[in-house]
Amino acid sequence: MSTKSVMITIAGRPNVGKSTLINRLVGEKIAIVSNKPQTTRNRICGVLTRGDTQLVFIDTPGFHKPRTKLGNYMVDVVRESVADVDLILLIVEPIANVGPQEAALLEQIKASGAPAILVINKIDTVQEKEQLLSVIATYSARFDFAAVLPISAKFNDGVQTLLDECVKYAAESPFFFPEDMTSDQPERQVIAEIIREKLLWNLEREIPHGTAVEITKFSERDNGVIDVDATIYCEKASHKGIIIGKNGAMLKKISSAAREDCERFMGTKVFLQTWVKVKENWRDSDFLIRNFGYQKQ
Repeated sequence: MSTKSVMITIAGRPNVGKSTLINRLVGEKIAIVSNKPQTTRNRICGVLTRGDTQLVFIDTPGFHKPRTKLGNYMVDVVRESVADVDLILLIVEPIANVGPQEAALLEQIKASGAPAILVINKIDTVQEKEQLLSVIATYSARFDFAAVLPISAKFNDGVQTLLDECVKYAAESPFFFPEDMTSDQPERQVIAEIIREKLLWNLEREIPHGTAVEITKFSERDNGVIDVDATIYCEKASHKGIIIGKNGAMLKKISSAAREDCERFMGTKVFLQTWVKVKENWRDSDFLIRNFGYQKQ
């Protein structure tokens, strides 16, 4: 049987719904989601194999103005992910204005020479159809998109149409990944990201952005139970106290929610132990950034 494949980058500003969309496209939670910007830090591949066609979606960090070395790393990841793919999905909100992040991404898309689809997400927030038409007109004046598709990733509206459009760009080639694979992320990495997601949902303001998670133990017992030890790093002693909470209540809440998701992902019981340590200014340390798994592919 001859097979077809297509590599697709999903790009956009922070918090525009890229991770929610890739989870919808793949049909499984492979990227963490939160209501805070810059949730995704690494390049994540989501894989969907339908018959003789494999679609590889690359979820990228939100394109933003970096303030730390970690921020520089995230922006570099976006640049590299846009440079060498078959198709680019530019995800935007239904606002008739091309912001500086979108303008910079459009320049990168032009330089790549790859076809691009404009995906207008969050249409569930739009009251008037005229609003969508003005968004389409504004972006179409800046770039010749191969297609324009309004969707709501949150409510799975228009996602199937987007998927059908993506399939058109598949060309004859071997599959990049095994047919039963849905992500290129190692299990340890996914579990670390699940814990970080719970930090993002439960902590306020800057604190979760200054956290990193390291899995120090990952082993399976004879009965199938997975033992995981995780260390949460934060940048200030005061942040450590907030993460732990009164009588350990916050850490317990975060760990309990993470364990439930880990068990869902692993398909078995997970025994999760968490600790909190301080590493000041780790986001500006090349060594620690690499140590926490943020390294170029």
